[in-house]
Amino acid sequence: MIEGPIPIPAALEGDRVDRALSFLTGWPRAAVQQLVDDGAVLVDGQPVAKSHRLHEGSVLEVLAEPPLDSDVRPAPDAAVSVDVRFADDDVVVVAKPAGLVMHPGAGNATGTLVNGLLALYPEIEDIGDAMRPGIVHRLDRDTSGLVMIARSPLAFERLVEQLSARTVERVYAALVWGELASPRGMIDAPIGRSGARRTRMAVRDAGKPARTEYKVLQMFSQPRCSRLECRLETGRTHQIRVHLSAIGHPVVGDGTYGGSRESIPLSRPFLHAGTLGFDHPVSGARMRFEEPLPAELVAVLDRLAEAQP
Repeated sequence: MIEGPIPIPAALEGDRVDRALSFLTGWPRAAVQQLVDDGAVLVDGQPVAKSHRLHEGSVLEVLAEPPLDSDVRPAPDAAVSVDVRFADDDVVVVAKPAGLVMHPGAGNATGTLVNGLLALYPEIEDIGDAMRPGIVHRLDRDTSGLVMIARSPLAFERLVEQLSARTVERVYAALVWGELASPRGMIDAPIGRSGARRTRMAVRDAGKPARTEYKVLQMFSQPRCSRLECRLETGRTHQIRVHLSAIGHPVVGDGTYGGSRESIPLSRPFLHAGTLGFDHPVSGARMRFEEPLPAELVAVLDRLAEAQP
């Protein structure tokens, strides 16, 4: 899924919108044309015809994505690096870097974490969803951190049950703009697809229940921002990013939800799934893993510390 608006560069001046979008996404031209016909492609906020010619500086938005061919299953790809933190016959824990897509989707048919996992653990092919085999829970493309993968049908079933029962511990490190009113809090607000921009999520009365607990760990004054520990009680798409933006404290670097600002240049959201805890699906033993912040996020904190009076 394309997140956020796409400014049209000079190189695409005069190109038809269907050709340009196919070039930008890698989607088949026919699939893009169908999206345009469905009104799911906007230029400067308005639906356009597929023959519309683009101009530099215009803004392209995509409100949907073409369906994948359900008969084409993900293929193993040993070129995708998989950073394994733990593995046995039932479960794998992986540290996902920012920028790596979890599983195939329109525009990302290959080069995903699933493709790399299939090269290492081909037995996961028939576990769970055919298009995201073995995947128990997900991280956004630009969120780094720990995820668990099931290697057996029993492990998949029991890990999914733990997520439903909210016994899986998921703790995130986040840096947000501003100073929060309370050092601790619970954001309890339903999340659903945004009515204005279907590529985004939003707090909506008709959405699914979502709860995010946060604790302030550190505050900075130049620029004013706060380092948080966030715990998920639910796992909605973009949950932490949406909740923190909704209370006026978007995640630093998160251009989709209002967190990109020049005073802290960062090309990804400052959001990292640093702690993952769950019961082993077979032995029942409690397992807990910690993953340190990646270097680009450590560098942000170091620069902030140096800038403080």
